[in-house]
Amino acid sequence: MSKGDTFENDLLKLIFQATAIANLADNAAGSPLTSLYVALHTADPGEAGTQSTSEISYTGYARVAVLRSAGGWTVTGNSVSPLADVSFPISAGGTGGTATHASVGVASSGASKILYSGALSPNIVVTTGVTPIITTGSAITED
Repeated sequence: MSKGDTFENDLLKLIFQATAIANLADNAAGSPLTSLYVALHTADPGEAGTQSTSEISYTGYARVAVLRSAGGWTVTGNSVSPLADVSFPISAGGTGGTATHASVGVASSGASKILYSGALSPNIVVTTGVTPIITTGSAITED
């Protein structure tokens, strides 16, 4: 079975923009998330992985918080994209590597839950002086 197109769009709005789904789901938790966190990975973290699974490591790296609102994400046609480029801290050294995947999760650090993950195209080669960026052209599709 699959979800209906309208519900897929509603689900993305609930997760990424904190928009309630009438008569089904709301954002009335005691302290709902105000941001989601984007991470870079050097391999597919997989469905059983966490945001720390194969997470890239370089001096200065940190996950990037994106507001959980229409000011952070654009949802249209069962697809979601960041409203602005997601710019990670510049690499000041360290291992770096090639970011092949990205994930969206619920915490700024640690083995936190992945909500969505997928391959980056093109991959991002991270060496000293590089600022990894996921552009607004990147999309997550619910289908």
